[in-house]
Amino acid sequence: MTELVNISRRDRIGDGDGSVQFHAARPTTIEGAKVFAIYGKGGIGKSTTSSNLSAAFSKMGKRVLQIGCDPKHDSTFTLTKKMLPTVIDVLETVNFHAEELRPEDFVFEGYNGVMCVEAGGPPAGTGCGGYVVGQTVKLLKEHHLLEDTDVVIFDVLGDVVCGGFAAPLQHAERAMIVTANDFDSIFAMNRIVQAIGAKAKNYQVRLGGVIANRSAATDQIDKYNEKTGLKLAAHLPDLDAIRRSRLKKSTLFEMEETPEVLAVQKEYLRLAAELLLGGEPMNGVALKDRDIFDLLG
Repeated sequence: MTELVNISRRDRIGDGDGSVQFHAARPTTIEGAKVFAIYGKGGIGKSTTSSNLSAAFSKMGKRVLQIGCDPKHDSTFTLTKKMLPTVIDVLETVNFHAEELRPEDFVFEGYNGVMCVEAGGPPAGTGCGGYVVGQTVKLLKEHHLLEDTDVVIFDVLGDVVCGGFAAPLQHAERAMIVTANDFDSIFAMNRIVQAIGAKAKNYQVRLGGVIANRSAATDQIDKYNEKTGLKLAAHLPDLDAIRRSRLKKSTLFEMEETPEVLAVQKEYLRLAAELLLGGEPMNGVALKDRDIFDLLG
């Protein structure tokens, strides 16, 4: 059980009214399930990727839980067809007395039985995302909601790799990075590689691979991967059908089965199958900022 400990008053000076800065003395472990954390530059399509990957796992008969870790709380939008209340919002209604909550207050069933949770985030500038992730996992364990789960997917806020938003890496077995074939996305990916490397020193998380998204070509990604020791795990092209699925509040598995939609569905199913098998982790080594400019400039 995670023991959440208040940081000393001295450490919280100047942190803002209503701060919820906490640190976990002992991280809560998720046992039995395969746990994946999906990272990438803000706006790169992590939520679309996570939701379709969750749908793919469910199509394979797996019991799936997706946890959105973004204050925007739209990770599970295409799975549930609505914006869910966040764990933080729900906790606030009971004055943060977690024992008063029921599972149906913060866990919702989405497409094909995928269970969905939106962790949310603290007030801007006044708190830590790590506290939010810790409280969410703690609640799920207290209500025994992880015991019957085969796959857990953390969909994590943008390219923020502070200690708080790196917290899902404490629970994950593999971290996947979503990127496009452009400099800004790859620069963000490099920062995430650094964060995963730092967490891997003390936790079991390892790099699982790179997912190229919204990209016709992958030449820049390939160049970076070759330099750092990473590999491409999946390639999802920039298709209008993917954009329309978001507008229709649908996963790609609910869209009209055109040849291009079927091809993307097949790619998600292939990726899900490979992730379940595990495979050797990647020992990617991040580049210095100047080296990325020299490589891709």
